[in-house]
Amino acid sequence: MQTVHARNVNEAYAVGMNMIKEQGVPEPSRYGDVLVMPDPVTTTYVKPTERVLFNDKRDANPFFHFLEGLWMISGRNDVEWITKYNSSFKKFSDDGVTFHGAYGWRWRKHFNVDQLTEIIQILIKNPADRRAYISMWDPDVDLNKEGLDFPCNTGIAFRVNNSALQMTVFNRSNDAVWGAYGANAVHMSMMQEYMAAIIGVDVGKYHQVANNFHAYTEVLDKVGIPDPHPMDPYDMGDVKPYPMVQDRATWHIDLMNFMDSPTQKGFYNNEFFYDVAQPIAEAATFFKQGEIVKALNSCQYISAPDWNRACTEWIKRRIHRKEERDAKQATKRKRNSVAHDTDH
Repeated sequence: MQTVHARNVNEAYAVGMNMIKEQGVPEPSRYGDVLVMPDPVTTTYVKPTERVLFNDKRDANPFFHFLEGLWMISGRNDVEWITKYNSSFKKFSDDGVTFHGAYGWRWRKHFNVDQLTEIIQILIKNPADRRAYISMWDPDVDLNKEGLDFPCNTGIAFRVNNSALQMTVFNRSNDAVWGAYGANAVHMSMMQEYMAAIIGVDVGKYHQVANNFHAYTEVLDKVGIPDPHPMDPYDMGDVKPYPMVQDRATWHIDLMNFMDSPTQKGFYNNEFFYDVAQPIAEAATFFKQGEIVKALNSCQYISAPDWNRACTEWIKRRIHRKEERDAKQATKRKRNSVAHDTDH
């Protein structure tokens, strides 16, 4: 068993990716060649609410990761809502309508029990209870079946230790780039923070145990291996997390209202939805519509310093790339024009 012990996702990404580079073993897979760790890997986040990855080459989509986290906590599995923020995500749906392995659906509806609510009640009643466990893998519909979308994260164990909610996620197959240090670090920690707040305890450590920890070589060629000691905006004090829950009694109601109208400026008891979620959804919508200036303006209203910075930088990287493409095309057209004039 290998262990990555990190303050947050930025340190974990740097340490984990360098570990794969140094110790990963080449293997083929259904989707291309990978480097896979010979033994299971556990990543421990000491500060899981520092969940935003600031790595330019990795270029994680903050809009999608954030909104996917809320989509999961709401218990949904529909393609329509979440693909407004990442249209390519639709390719993982078997029927174009729902996602078979959607984590939020498995948490709250698939097994005909709301596992999140049950665990909240269990741990409020008895913080020492050792049966607070979420199942995401269903052998009846997953084992030895064919399809595009089966849960990679298969179970989650919770415990309250020193008045803090610790969480251990078990994963059968973990893509280090897109999964572990991409989407998983965001949506799992968002769920953990929500659970801790409703229970009435602090957020503790988040452990992710990956049985098969790997990275695709094609992806590694694209994103590169990060500096093993990156400049971390959290550690430097440049950004900090914004608490998700202000009013435990009404948070879920606010979430449902937000899911119904993500960009509508409505009334929320929890400032998180008005100050963070709504402007993120608005900026993402403007960007999809090609309204770049409006998207950047909406980003300035994101009260969470970490998400504000990540969303703004993500859009600016795309502006820069477009400018580079336009400059190259202009140079090419000029060269072709000169060649044409020379021929005549």
